[in-house]
Amino acid sequence: MADQDPELQAIRAARLAQLQKQGGSSNASAGGPSDPDAAEKRKEEDQMRRDLLATVLDSSARERLSRISLVNPSLSKQMESILLRMAQSGQLRSRVTEEQLIGLLEQAEAAQAKSAPKTTISYQRRKAYDDDDEFDI
Repeated sequence: MADQDPELQAIRAARLAQLQKQGGSSNASAGGPSDPDAAEKRKEEDQMRRDLLATVLDSSARERLSRISLVNPSLSKQMESILLRMAQSGQLRSRVTEEQLIGLLEQAEAAQAKSAPKTTISYQRRKAYDDDDEFDI
């Protein structure tokens, strides 16, 4: 099929990179989000991103990533960026399965755990007068 063609994937990756470069340089000088051209360009970039992810991800991995986006949109965007970068650099030889996506999620979690210290909660209970007579009723 056309989705499996490596040349098509390379063209899509190059086009996505081109759109991201144009979007990054023109957003700083553009008139803001009210600009209709910027909204159109953003829609095109989102569509291109979805298309490229559809070619890179297996159906089960796509479902898991969509469920992650419901719970944690920032993590989903981070994983999408990682997957797209891997696809553009040629690190992905085949479609990413759900198990491989889980492995990437675990690696990202481990990297975040190293960079940010784990927060701990300590409870300090007040030592109040305890009257045992109340329970003898």
